[in-house]
This record gives sequence, C-alpha cells and structure tokens, in this order.
Amino acid sequence: MTSIDLNADLGEGMGTDDDLLEIVSSASIACGGHAGDAGTIRRVLKICKLRGVRAGAHPGYADPVRFGRFRLVMPLDQLLSQIREQMFLVRHIADEVDYPLSYVKLHGALANQTAEELTFAIGVFASIQAMDKKMAVLALDNSEQVRAAMAVGLPLIREAYADRAYTAEGLLVPRSQDGAVIHDVDDVIARCLRLAQAGEIVAIDGSVLKSKARSICLHGDTPGAVDLAREVRDALEGEGITIAASEPEVELPWDHGLGEGDIGIMPLNPKDPG
Repeated sequence: MTSIDLNADLGEGMGTDDDLLEIVSSASIACGGHAGDAGTIRRVLKICKLRGVRAGAHPGYADPVRFGRFRLVMPLDQLLSQIREQMFLVRHIADEVDYPLSYVKLHGALANQTAEELTFAIGVFASIQAMDKKMAVLALDNSEQVRAAMAVGLPLIREAYADRAYTAEGLLVPRSQDGAVIHDVDDVIARCLRLAQAGEIVAIDGSVLKSKARSICLHGDTPGAVDLAREVRDALEGEGITIAASEPEVELPWDHGLGEGDIGIMPLNPKDPG
C-alpha cells in the first residue's frame, strides 16, 4: 500500500497548530530563530506526544522581524552558533517533555541557500551531525541538501512542497517571483496526488521533474492553511494512500571531493527572500 508523510511548520504563531496537528504526520517546530520560544516549543511537543505526530526541529536565520526569509551575510561560525543555540533549546525541551526529535528541517532563506550551495549545506549539516549523528534531515529532493546530507552521513527524508512552484532545475521559485506560491486548491491537490502516485512534479515552465520525495510540506502560514491541509489529506486517503511518517534513508557518507577548507563558504551578497 502506498503511503506518504504530510509535514507542516508549526510553532510560528499562526494560530493553526492544534488543527494542523490533527491532519499531519510530522511537525517541524520553530525553535527561536525566525519564530517560536520555549513556551511554543513545549506546547507543540506535548500535542505531538499526545497525538503520535513525529516531531522535528525547524531552525533558521535568527531574524524574526523578517521571519527568516532573507539571507543574512555573516561569518559561518556565527550562523552555526545560531543553529546550535536553536537546536540546544528544542532538544532540551524535548527531553523535558520526554518526546524525541526525529529530524531537522531548515527554514526559509537558510533552507533555500543550502538547497542551492553544496559547500554551504555541508558546513551546516556537518554542524548538525556533530550534535546528533542519528538526527535525520528533511531535505528538498533533487537539491544540494540531499547531496550534503549524504556527504556527512545524516539519515535523509526527501521532501516536496504542495503549494510552491518549482524551477526546471528542481528548486523552489523565489517568493519574490509571480506564481511562486500556488493558491488554487484543486491545483495543490492534483500536485500532491501526482507526486504520491507517480513521483512527478510539474515545474513552472511545464517541464516534468522526477522526485523520490515521500514527505509533502503543507505550509501553516498561508490563508486557509487548515482547510487546504484537510482537503489534501482527504484526497490522498480517497485514493488509498496512507498518511504516515516516512522512514529515513540511511547511507554511508560518500566522498564529495571537497577539501576541508572548501566546506561552509558563505556567499558575499544577500539574495532573494526564501
């Protein structure tokens, strides 16, 4: 029987957490960077434990004013320190609640940057791997995030987005571009069904991308998010597709051919918002 994971970014102050946690099978919890604090983390983790929803950490640039959606120029050590602080906070609270964190999913601009830049992604994922070798990465399929997770030996969960347009190269269309976010409910449902059943995503130029993603992200910060998530789940289950947390892939690290000095190079200029 075919199954697929539905994940949502939660603890971001949108007021939809309770409802979405009745629909999704995985919850990526904001951990104090772009949004969230100890109170919101604890609350979401407790609901995850009660409902059996897989929990993950959702770190990003520490820029709550712009919701972590703009790339910041800073030394790599400073960025990694921000990520570690967010991870320490969410892991500490997970220990208090006695509910494990299963994965990390990067947020916004940080996610887009690691999807595009392999050496940068390796630097970020290596820092996460140093904290917990068993922590899986929820990574945008066909992006440099996948290659970086494999390079450092982190378990991998491949992800696709229900309501975001894709470039022909398999990356997300920047939010600054028209058509980047898909609002039509029927279109979103059709995309989710095609991904789950055929492993395909149609890019913004009409080309067809192959995808091994078995987790679909449903954004919680868009208008009508709960209704959309419920309709997506109903449509998938109506086709006999089970909603369940997907198992990570576990592979030995491969030789990425990069020297130690190449890992984690920061870009010189900020780019489009994530």
